[in-house]
Amino acid sequence: MRVLIDGDGCPVVNDALALCRQFALPCLIFCDTAHELQREGAETIVVPKGADSVDFALVNRVEPGDIVVTQDYGLAAMCLGRQATVLNQDGKRYTEENISGLLYTRYLGGRVRRGGGRLKGPPKRQRWQAEAFRETLGQLLEQGGTAP
Repeated sequence: MRVLIDGDGCPVVNDALALCRQFALPCLIFCDTAHELQREGAETIVVPKGADSVDFALVNRVEPGDIVVTQDYGLAAMCLGRQATVLNQDGKRYTEENISGLLYTRYLGGRVRRGGGRLKGPPKRQRWQAEAFRETLGQLLEQGGTAP
């Protein structure tokens, strides 16, 4: 089991790395040349800048039983298809039961934007979100990556 992090705008890299160290697990951070992110104790995989280049690099390396951290629904869906456990930066698990609805919401948002509309962005990140992430990831690591 490894922890793979989509480094594209991920605010919990340090929290994930600290838990990986605690459980003596490998941590891989994926980023492109425009957003290079190095952390001691993690392997950083840097790919050329390009649409979804980080996503494809990550999904090509994910293995069953790995834990993936991403806020990208499309990447989450691909990783679920490869039997990974996937969660976002707030500790929310992506599952076969909720991913279709999330992808559909993303699709509708894209239609609004392409039509010239605007959508409100996410609110400022709160402390409880980081705490929820640490708690969820910690539970997953304690239970071997398969906590409910």
